[in-house]
Amino acid sequence: MIKARVEIRLKKGVVDPEGKNIVKALNLLGFKNVKDVKTSKVVYIFIDEMDEENALREVEEMCKKLLVNPVVNEYSIKIEDLHD
Repeated sequence: MIKARVEIRLKKGVVDPEGKNIVKALNLLGFKNVKDVKTSKVVYIFIDEMDEENALREVEEMCKKLLVNPVVNEYSIKIEDLHD
């Protein structure tokens, strides 16, 4: 079995409303030095596959077909140790 970690982020220049709200909330809580926050989403996919190259290709296809909106998102895929 292979564990793939997919991090999905907004592309540079795309407004991050969740990040902006976090900045406001942190400033209100007294953390005045916080000027910007960028958010991302992490998806762990466990694949019944032994070949990392095949698993990587499959996860790439999942990203293109479902997980990522290519207009506003960019992503990275990392194959991780199952014990992490």
